[in-house]
Amino acid sequence: MLATAGVAALHYTMPVTLAIVLLLVVLVVSYRQVIEAFPSGGGAYAVAKAHLGVTPSLVAAASLVVDYVLNAAVGVSAGVEALTSAFPVLYPDRVWLCLGVLGVITAANLWGVAESARLFIAPTILFIVAIFTVIVAGLLRPHPLPFPAGSVTSAPLTVGILLLLRAFASGCSALTGVEAIANAVPEFREPRARRAQHTEVGLGVILGLMLIGIAALADKFKAEPSTTVTTLAQLTQGSIGHNFFFYAVQLLTTVLLALAANTSFGGLPVLASLLASDNFLPHLFFLRAQRQVHRYGVVVLAVAAAALLVASSGSTQALIPVFAIGVFVGFTLSQAGMVRHWRLQGTPGWPGRALVNGVGAAFTLAALAIELVSKFTEGAWLVVIVVPLLVLMFAWVHTVYTRMGRALELGDLPRPPERRTSTVVVPVAVMSRLVREGISAALSLGDEVIAVTICFDDPAEQAVSENLRAQWQRWDPGVPLVTLHSSHRSLGEPLVAYLRELERTYTHDQLVVLIPEVQQARPWQRILHNQRGFALEQAIQHSGVNVVICRLRYRLSAVAGQLPSGPP
Repeated sequence: MLATAGVAALHYTMPVTLAIVLLLVVLVVSYRQVIEAFPSGGGAYAVAKAHLGVTPSLVAAASLVVDYVLNAAVGVSAGVEALTSAFPVLYPDRVWLCLGVLGVITAANLWGVAESARLFIAPTILFIVAIFTVIVAGLLRPHPLPFPAGSVTSAPLTVGILLLLRAFASGCSALTGVEAIANAVPEFREPRARRAQHTEVGLGVILGLMLIGIAALADKFKAEPSTTVTTLAQLTQGSIGHNFFFYAVQLLTTVLLALAANTSFGGLPVLASLLASDNFLPHLFFLRAQRQVHRYGVVVLAVAAAALLVASSGSTQALIPVFAIGVFVGFTLSQAGMVRHWRLQGTPGWPGRALVNGVGAAFTLAALAIELVSKFTEGAWLVVIVVPLLVLMFAWVHTVYTRMGRALELGDLPRPPERRTSTVVVPVAVMSRLVREGISAALSLGDEVIAVTICFDDPAEQAVSENLRAQWQRWDPGVPLVTLHSSHRSLGEPLVAYLRELERTYTHDQLVVLIPEVQQARPWQRILHNQRGFALEQAIQHSGVNVVICRLRYRLSAVAGQLPSGPP
């Protein structure tokens, strides 16, 4: 951003960086307080819900969702960009590289949160050591080694306050991730809150030192931004030369920038689970897999990030204009809510804590306003549209759950149970053990059982139907078999018409359709069976008939010893 005003403006890199680090300090202190006050996680969403109301909390949640998706996409694309800086021949394949890296991160998180964290420890430590090695070596080196030059105009232009503010707002994108620890406190081991607070401080110290060190190095080397080579690659080459260590740093940068996307995989699924527990998202986002992973949140995040990477052709610059805007909404609402939290708590020293949060809220609100104004035409307008749409979606989901709760009388003491009479309809196709199991279950469930078979208007099909009727008479299960005719080779239409007729004429309290079907021992074997049960269920559900649908699945493994071993 500073480079747009020429070489002279680059001298303001360090002052702007120090301002960003100052905001980082305020945010770290603030989010340590958020972790202490809300150890169950949720960050800005939890704070806003408790102290600012439902609508601000949904705005905070929607903003964080947008930012997490963008953070995942930007982290992956920036990592691949670092790789292509070292190996330019890979540049044409950057989109596929981005999708491959995203797939690896997604698989690691589906594997398990703790397992993925252990997987990322070694490259993280190596990256930190490598970056500080570059900084120290560069600061100690009297003159930089040759490195690729950038393309910045040498004509001095006026450096106004607006340019400095835009540079400050753009640089604040480095602060994305500070809030993720407060969102993901439940993922830490006990004592969760204390471990999360220590992690927050560690993050702040490492990030602050890196920002200051890289800014000092850029100012010393007079590095100018380039469209083909990252600034970090320029500084690395200027500090240690174009050698093995240079490629090692670039590869580590690729890994770590890609793993920066893992921040989103740690934060968004937890945030989605909190929204689901409050009935603002489908409840499946609250479910955890066997390895304690919110897999639905992980998968949705991966799909959304992949879509952004494809749409932007893997370009970090195309994603940057809308990056970090959402997180500053969360920053502002979180800290504004914490001001009220301390005032309501009234604990000793609360005015000082509230002052820290108030100053932070003012800073982040200013950064947010600058981001929106300066980047509105470059893509920030998209955030302005998406966030309200997400809020409306959250509200709609909550309305649906509220209506369902009223209809189901959730939380109310139910009336005494009563016995109801029922008629059970069992669709059958051919005589088999499955038919016997289905009729047996139906006789156990209902007062009256009717078996139905569907016959197409075709001579061959009619012959099959007559054979079935003959077998049924010989079997004589004490259940009538009704033949339904279909002229369009449709399974659903004749059954739905028959159910409508029963609904008008039957005298029992409840009408049940029981569909017996085979369940294979292995998932891949399901493709070997027809989908009659699914087709019948879908037809009945969309018909509007007041019917209880029961699909009874029987595992073949239970009767495997009785199956014929030869070809049919």
